[in-house]
Amino acid sequence: MTAPALAEPTDRVGPRWTTALALANWAVWVGWYGPLQILLPEQSEEFAPGIGMSKETLLAWVTGVGAAVSLVANPLFGALSDRTTAGWGRRRPWIVAGVAGGALSLLLLAGADGLWTMIVGWCLVQLTLNAAFAAVTAAVPDRVPRLQRGSVGGWLGAAQILGAVAGTGLATAVGGIAAGYVACAVFVVAGVLPYVLRGGDFRLAADERPPWSPRAFLRSFWLSPRRYPDFGWAWLTRFLINLSNALVILYLLYYLRDRLDHDDPDEGVLILTAVNSVTLLATVVVGGVWSDRVGRRKPFVRWSGLLMAAATALLAAWQTWPGAIVVAALLGVGLGVFMSVDFALMTDVLPKALDRGKDLGVINIANALPQVAAPALAAPIVTHLGGYRVLYGAAAVIALAGAVLVGRIKGVD
Repeated sequence: MTAPALAEPTDRVGPRWTTALALANWAVWVGWYGPLQILLPEQSEEFAPGIGMSKETLLAWVTGVGAAVSLVANPLFGALSDRTTAGWGRRRPWIVAGVAGGALSLLLLAGADGLWTMIVGWCLVQLTLNAAFAAVTAAVPDRVPRLQRGSVGGWLGAAQILGAVAGTGLATAVGGIAAGYVACAVFVVAGVLPYVLRGGDFRLAADERPPWSPRAFLRSFWLSPRRYPDFGWAWLTRFLINLSNALVILYLLYYLRDRLDHDDPDEGVLILTAVNSVTLLATVVVGGVWSDRVGRRKPFVRWSGLLMAAATALLAAWQTWPGAIVVAALLGVGLGVFMSVDFALMTDVLPKALDRGKDLGVINIANALPQVAAPALAAPIVTHLGGYRVLYGAAAVIALAGAVLVGRIKGVD
């Protein structure tokens, strides 16, 4: 008889559980996007003159190094949570530890006085919040049956975009860089409490944990695309779509300020984020529920990717403030469907129940790696290779490739 922690779930989860998990997810994304959208760009602009770098290059270094930490942290903490035998479950201890560390790291950034403090603080934010995020994500295949994962994934996707809005709003509204970091830290802690206190978690018995071997543990992070081709193609599809999106949002503040000469670029970022969020929220849950009902995933992922590619191409061709608003709305529609259905698709191609956290962490590298690749691609394009028109044209081509390659997944309808 398979232990509850490792069994394929069959009982549907209720709205209270889904809401608590979504709130925890929301809190983690506030901790990421308040800094990414507003606070880190403003700090980069403040520190760049004294360092001898452009603000774009400084921001690229900080976010790129932090994303490299995220690249390792997410699968590592996912694997550690898979092996955790604590009395209150496999996932909740890592949510608590990750959020506590994330809040302290945000407070460190609030007092940053230069490049190195920024890099250390942001790396710690990525390290700790990825521990919490890996555990939150793994709770879905632990507890949610397959034909409910689209709708639950939709609510988690809605929580993520609300996290981007709330993080951007907090960073803009409270006034000042330090106050913005403090507000994000408080929100992160408050948001996870309902799930930590009432969410529930399956315990892994000590005799169910596999024997420890450092070599086997390290080798487990490599999942051969030849042995698991559906997993490999699903990973690549997610990576390409996320890379395209990362290229669009990385320099959004600078695009409004330097290319469009927007009067208030901070407010402009908030408006575009809000427009994007409204259309995303209109589709993220609907797309997941619709996918569950028809029992299909790939068509939703394919067409949402095509819409995102078309919208990004429009941003390259129509570089005006009204054009940016239209593109933000279209990207929200495409990203909403993609976030919910692609998440369900990812859980459908996981190789082993014992390694759910680790395998989802490997998949989440497709979220983190674009944060490393985007600065490396975007900085030279913006400064030397044609500017924002070329940048957004390249992003459109990348999204198109992701939409096309989803057809290579054979094991999921």
